[in-house]
This record gives sequence, C-alpha cells and structure tokens, in this order.
Amino acid sequence: MDAETRNAFYRVLHARRDMRHFAGGKVAPEVLQRILEAGHAAPSVGFMQPWRFIRISDRKLREELAELVEKERQYTAERMGERSADFLRLKVEGILECAELIAVVMAPDDGTIFGRRTMPEEMTLASCACAIENMWLAARAENLGMGWVSFFDPQQMAALLCCPPGAKPLALLCLGPVSDFYKAPMLELSGWRKRRPLSFVLGENRYPDGNKQ
Repeated sequence: MDAETRNAFYRVLHARRDMRHFAGGKVAPEVLQRILEAGHAAPSVGFMQPWRFIRISDRKLREELAELVEKERQYTAERMGERSADFLRLKVEGILECAELIAVVMAPDDGTIFGRRTMPEEMTLASCACAIENMWLAARAENLGMGWVSFFDPQQMAALLCCPPGAKPLALLCLGPVSDFYKAPMLELSGWRKRRPLSFVLGENRYPDGNKQ
C-alpha cells in the first residue's frame, strides 16, 4: 500500500464521527450498496458472519422505532442522577431526520465453536461490531454521516422487526447527508467526557496502570 493510500485511510479513520444531526436528502442506491458491502466484508470469528442488516423503509415502522428509543432515553435520564438534565439536553439520535435507517441484528447462534468456545456471545458481538465499524468508515469515505443508536429494549425491537427466536438487535444506524461533521466527538464537544490519552489504555506485559498519563 502506497503512502497516499495509507494517509487517506488514517484521515478517514480520524474524521469518523458518531453523527446525530442530519440534513435530510437521499443516499444513492449504489452508495448504500457499497456501504452495506463494506459491512459484509468485515472479519468474523470462525467466519460465522453473524450480522443481519435490515433497511427500514416503512415510515410507520421508523416512527415506532423512534418511540422505542425515546422511551429508553427517558428511562436512562431517570438513572443519571445529577447529570439527568445535562443528558436530556444531548441529541442522541436522528432517526426521523436521516436519509436511511439500518438495523443491525445479531443472528441466532449457529453453533460455531471455532474461536469462540470460551466466549461465544462476546465473539459474536465483536464480529458484528467490526461490520458496523466498516460501515461507519465507508459512510465517512462517501462523505455521509452515520450514527449508532443503542437506546432501545432489544426484545421490543426484535418484535417490531419480526426477528426469529435468538436474534438480538444491536444497533440502529442513522445514515445520510449532514450539513457539517463535528470537529470532535459530540460528547467531547458538549463537555460530557474527554478522550483519554493512549497511555491511559496501553499496557506492556500487564494490565495498564490507569494513573499513568
């Protein structure tokens, strides 16, 4: 891989944002196909490919999903204590404004043992997360915003999406044009949290010392 390609990859990586504000518009079919193909190209433990993508094209279903997310947002706020008001001021989703809405569902366990005997659900979740990250990076390369929404009861969402027994919804991905990308992660810009330095999370031969800066 040449230096230009390598540098372009790192620019996309660091420009990726979890977007909440969308500008309407549409996503061209061929662009959506490329993003979905990027997700499906993700690595998976034992090559199990446990992700399932559901494109939400029905407006009524989208509104029902938005109601489910709002209900969980309120439940979350109730448990935030002194940060409840600050939390409620944050925009946590763009379900009704985004051009495309994609649900990512973890498929029922297919019995794969290769690589996941000791951590069956964890490795399945990790594989699905790889697919989502691929889509996120592809969306940014296409100059589209994407936001991962996780505020929902998975059983209620599974019912809305007609999922089979054992399937578990993991994400609602809001996708579409944006007026501008955040200059930094939204939660950092809002003062909710700051990115920790690499030294905080990096250890050598043992678990990292969290006090090291």
